[in-house]
Amino acid sequence: MPTIFICDDEPEILRYLDKLLQASGYRVEIFSRGKELLTRLESAPIAPCDVILQDVRMPDLDGLQMLDQLCRRWPDIPVVIMTAHGTIDDAISAIKQGAYDYITKPFPKEKLLGMLERLLDHRRLAKENQQLRDKLQRGSSGTDAIIFQSQAFREVYDLTLQVAESDANILIMGESGTGKELIAAALHRNSPRRAKPFVSLNCAALSDTLLESQLFGHVRGAFTGAVMNQKGLLEEADGGTLFLDEIGDVSPAVQAKLLRVTQEKDFIVLGSTRTRKVDVRFVAATNKDLINEVREGRFREDLYYRLNVISINLPPLRERRDDIEPLARHFLNASTRRMKKDVRGIDPDALQALLQYDWPGNVRELENVMERAVILARDTMITIGLLPLGARREALAVASGAAQLVGLDEIERQHITAILKETGFHKSRAAAILGISRKTLDRKISEYHLAERDNT
Repeated sequence: MPTIFICDDEPEILRYLDKLLQASGYRVEIFSRGKELLTRLESAPIAPCDVILQDVRMPDLDGLQMLDQLCRRWPDIPVVIMTAHGTIDDAISAIKQGAYDYITKPFPKEKLLGMLERLLDHRRLAKENQQLRDKLQRGSSGTDAIIFQSQAFREVYDLTLQVAESDANILIMGESGTGKELIAAALHRNSPRRAKPFVSLNCAALSDTLLESQLFGHVRGAFTGAVMNQKGLLEEADGGTLFLDEIGDVSPAVQAKLLRVTQEKDFIVLGSTRTRKVDVRFVAATNKDLINEVREGRFREDLYYRLNVISINLPPLRERRDDIEPLARHFLNASTRRMKKDVRGIDPDALQALLQYDWPGNVRELENVMERAVILARDTMITIGLLPLGARREALAVASGAAQLVGLDEIERQHITAILKETGFHKSRAAAILGISRKTLDRKISEYHLAERDNT
């Protein structure tokens, strides 16, 4: 139950607000002097209220000076200034000084209660967003964690939180593996629809018939194999969010049906003639250039603008290199917990290789690389030899300062030699670490005239 402190020197105002707000479900404490309110706040170990309603004119303290103290010492408690018609200028000054809003006496109860409801909703969302940010920045190990410290991704995440509160359709664009579904889930978690379902569908993974069936549902006999009625994901997501991944791969026929849903908020189940209403927020994602797809006639322009009310562009991992190390450590910790292995860190050479690699597969590739390294690790540290050959090649080329002078063959020869020595020329293990087959390793050993030992 939210708590509201009211500070006013007019007894009838205090009685009226106390009765009104308690009847509306709020806990109320009233104060007739500004010093009483300040003393009450100072005596509490944590903020004792959710909102302060303060008169702009107080007999014992200047209202604006009191507001200054409240904003400086208790910045998380929003202050609403109550003012008479003749003191509007004071109210405007209070807003500039940090008050959340002002309300003019005599105020209709509907206006006051509506303002308090909006304020408390905004405050609750702000708290949840900050808690989520703190959790993620500490390195949450949950499957929906968004790990970052780069400014590039900070801007993306701040935009995500900002637009989450709206009900607008969102288009997320970015290369494969950049985390589009995580952003879609974050949009839902921070939206007013959070209590309703978040439903995800990969549009590229299904044929047209299956995609339509998954989206709209079908009745028995609608097509071959439809032996029973099935509810579609649109109905499953009613009231919530429907995430359409790889929307750029949807056929024109399905695009036309999606357009109707985004415009009219209704659809027809396959095999039926009855229209069904649905309330869904659409979040779509693609790794394609949809503007070019529209230009080439492969994607409907009207659907593009329906889905792209707000766009979020995810930068590739190579453009947010400050995130590589925290992501790598996050995936390392997750993999060691899952596999119950005692791998505690990444040695400097391996970390340098990770930082220098361009990550064409983005965050998904980094996750796979760290999982593979944990599987192959026999010590407590991830060494450069446990990384795939591509990352090691780039690290060696950069470290030598001669990426353009040293041929890839020479880089490969040096690394195969190093891994063979590291494994005592155990070919099967060396091949596993290198990420190649035993047959390929044998061919490389012959091609590069590498010395062999009997313990293979």
